[in-house]
Amino acid sequence: MSAIIEAQPLNAQAFAPFGEIIEAAGEPDKLINQGLCGRFHDRATFQVLDEEGTIGLSLFDAEPRPLPYTLDMVERHPLGSQCFIPMTEKPFLVIVARDENGKPATPEAFVTAPGQAVNFFANTWHGVLTPLFAPGRFAVIDRIGPGSNLEEHWFNSAYTIIDGTGGQEGGPTASIR
Repeated sequence: MSAIIEAQPLNAQAFAPFGEIIEAAGEPDKLINQGLCGRFHDRATFQVLDEEGTIGLSLFDAEPRPLPYTLDMVERHPLGSQCFIPMTEKPFLVIVARDENGKPATPEAFVTAPGQAVNFFANTWHGVLTPLFAPGRFAVIDRIGPGSNLEEHWFNSAYTIIDGTGGQEGGPTASIR
């Protein structure tokens, strides 16, 4: 029997150990283009931890994954951060885990609100790109270059992630049990 995780709404305080939430919230830092465009300036800390890598922008098209979702693997990128920016307003599932002596601890799950993106810090255990709705198009900013920048961990027993929002506005959320 798998453990169940309830996904919660994504918020900055709960996500802070794993990375940054990127969103255009509040007033813009400044207005540009004759006052017709609000600029929300410098919202993410992109990391490249080696001299051979650079920051790159790629486009992904991922298959939607419905809840409940079976989580059997997480990954991390030891040489750089990874940022998922949805190209639609649909929520997506964000899974993270703290590191315990080189292995992931019990995962945590979140569901984004429309307009939120996430930036995982380098070496943070996280789930794969998991859109909940089609189309699953994302811009991904991460380290590009030689060397091994992917480590996967397969769990002995899978987790089941379920809706933990109680049907709140903004789409499904998840939880782990």
